[in-house]
Amino acid sequence: MTNPLPTISGLADLAGCYDAVLSDVWGVVHNGVAAFPSAVDALTQFRKAGGKVVFITNAPRPSAPLIEMLDRLGVDKPAYDAIVSSGDATRVMIAKYRGKAIHHVGPPTEDDALYEGLDVRRTGADEAEVVVVTDLDTDDDTPEMYRERAKLWLSRKLPMICANPDRVVEHGDKIVYCGGALGDLYAAMGGMVLMAGKPYQPIYEEAFRLAEVAAGRSLDKSRVLAIGDSVRTDATGAAQFGIDLLFVTGSIHAAELDAFGKPDPSAIADLVAPSRAHLAGFLPRLAW
Repeated sequence: MTNPLPTISGLADLAGCYDAVLSDVWGVVHNGVAAFPSAVDALTQFRKAGGKVVFITNAPRPSAPLIEMLDRLGVDKPAYDAIVSSGDATRVMIAKYRGKAIHHVGPPTEDDALYEGLDVRRTGADEAEVVVVTDLDTDDDTPEMYRERAKLWLSRKLPMICANPDRVVEHGDKIVYCGGALGDLYAAMGGMVLMAGKPYQPIYEEAFRLAEVAAGRSLDKSRVLAIGDSVRTDATGAAQFGIDLLFVTGSIHAAELDAFGKPDPSAIADLVAPSRAHLAGFLPRLAW
């Protein structure tokens, strides 16, 4: 890189440069099991200083049940102003199939809220008109386990709506596959895949709108910071939307970056570089 990657000790080092934060959730604020207290504190302190925080997440569920989940995990409401999810974006896509049959892939009951009020029937793939993927059926599954099922979808030319573009996510102390990994498999087989959420622009536009609502005024993108742990979604999305990125290295990229040991700033910069994101700095875990 032409310029050295900024070394910061916490969000406080950057807070004065930004009026709003669009923060990833899973891997940044919690790990699926419990909140990261330092991250919750950092966002709470940012808001106390006058900043606005909108959570922007690839969780394949509408915002309301996500807020309940955040409460259970210990992500206190003073840490954020609003939340927008890929589940919200996915519902818009599913609504086009009102009155028709869809085939659901993912946890069987956990994602019921995704379909509420949309008047679709969940059926087998042999009679469905579209496949909706929230995640793999269990955390122990791999995308390759779905290849035979995907052959049927492909033979029927079923489009796939992928409610979670993430390929992997941190869950407790292990990494598990997400819906995006299955979307990649289907696309590689020749299937048509429609992605909701990050890094695609509609979810960023909605998050930015919510930040402006919270601020009660127009915001300049140059004073909006994205925080995330994924190059594929967070870094790429920030770059395409034209906002800076604070990169959290201690999640899905922790091992390759030696995030909690002696991370090499040049290695971090090289990892993020293909996304073209402008890095405001990096941290192993979000902290104030």
